[in-house]
Amino acid sequence: MAVEDSSKPVVVPTEEANPNPTDHPIDRYHEEGDDAEEGEIAGGEGDGDGDESGSKSAVPESHPLEHSWTFWFDNPSVKSKQTTWGSSLRSVFTFSTVEEFWSLYNNMRGPSKLAGGADFYCFKHNIEPKWEDPICANGGKWTMNFPKEKSDKPWLYTLLALIGEQFDHGDEICGAVVNVRGKQERISIWTKNASNEAAQVSIGRQWKEFIDYNNSIGFIIHEDAKKLDRGAKSAYTA
Repeated sequence: MAVEDSSKPVVVPTEEANPNPTDHPIDRYHEEGDDAEEGEIAGGEGDGDGDESGSKSAVPESHPLEHSWTFWFDNPSVKSKQTTWGSSLRSVFTFSTVEEFWSLYNNMRGPSKLAGGADFYCFKHNIEPKWEDPICANGGKWTMNFPKEKSDKPWLYTLLALIGEQFDHGDEICGAVVNVRGKQERISIWTKNASNEAAQVSIGRQWKEFIDYNNSIGFIIHEDAKKLDRGAKSAYTA
């Protein structure tokens, strides 16, 4: 597996905590692309020591992830016109390597740049971000709330923790979503089995640690949300 297994997300908040960012494949690829202009491929023509034959024949190293993941997007302009929930939900791209993730992420808008009403998901491949999906049906979700335009970094750190398999109960996780609304942005992690209290609480506590989130968060069971909507109470807290 490409991403080093540890108890922390692969990207750490400060340089002091990780003086050598190339220690992790995800960080290394991200750092290599930081200096490229928009539309430019890092390490392209003109770079290196002039050995063109060597650079052309070199095959970039690929770092496979333990799971493949799919980005999904629910367009607010379409969603407002549709009658059936989920009919405007579209899969964007499925990635399975560290390099594919960064090539996608670096060319996508962060939550702060999305239109109000947008929902952006990252779920394990072959799991649809719907309550009706058989893998999601008996689960629930943890949710964090952020002020407007303050969820970009927490969203990135959440994604890195997911695809880097940083959770002790990662097999319980279906994926994550960021909901952009008028006055706030919400990030949620969806899980498979709401009745497994120990696993759900562990996920919630680890997530808070990874994001450095100090407020209490609640776990809502999908069945309760379907029946009670906004009146659903938290089954667990962290």
